[in-house]
Amino acid sequence: MISPLAYIHPEAKIGENVEIAPFVFIDKNVVIGDNNKIMANANILYGSRIGNGNTIFPGAVIGAIPQDLKFRGEESTAEIGDNNLIRENVTINRGTAAKGRTIVGNNNLLMEGVHVAHDALVGNGCIIGNSTKMAGEIVIDDNAIVSANVLMHQFCHVGSHVMIQGGCRFSKDIPPYIIAGREPIAFSGINIIGLRRRGFSNEVIESIHNAYRIIYQSGLNTTEALKKIEDEFEKSPEIDYIVNFIRNSERGIIK
Repeated sequence: MISPLAYIHPEAKIGENVEIAPFVFIDKNVVIGDNNKIMANANILYGSRIGNGNTIFPGAVIGAIPQDLKFRGEESTAEIGDNNLIRENVTINRGTAAKGRTIVGNNNLLMEGVHVAHDALVGNGCIIGNSTKMAGEIVIDDNAIVSANVLMHQFCHVGSHVMIQGGCRFSKDIPPYIIAGREPIAFSGINIIGLRRRGFSNEVIESIHNAYRIIYQSGLNTTEALKKIEDEFEKSPEIDYIVNFIRNSERGIIK
């Protein structure tokens, strides 16, 4: 059902079984897939690409130009996958020349007032709390939980299965499988409950825990800690992910 009180540009492409409420604005150069629900006063702007089965709540703005003074009107996109909940007043800006697109994957919940800046990449299955703000070119890997009122510096990388305490701010990377909290933000242990809920075995959780004991509690520097893990631990996808994440971190990891 498409309300006659909605504005849809004639060049916009709308899929099947899409519900569009009154006072929705859909710009040109927009593609919207099937089975989406777009509530009143949402704005889907130039360059937006929306998959299937999403629900977009009142006041959300998708595809606005970046809040980046280097932006010169270049062609770029804001891309949203499938089965996302985009709550009230969420803003997702489109990309710049840096990467060309901002991406939100599948099965995410972005709560009220979340901001996703230009060229950001949010993976799948993430929960982002109310009023959390993500600066440009951040990356959040799958199944991360970021609580409310978190401030993320540009270029930061958040690993999978992380839990970040509400009200934190950070300018370094947060490696996978951990809880990060306090002020200033710091490693606060392994996200044991989250990992168990996701089906990780006790053996894998213990291996992850032992790896982080070396990284954070052994007194070794990062290079030495990673080498010790590689030399002494049985190879596994989880350990490889931890080592590669930290080794490839450009901003360094939280303490």
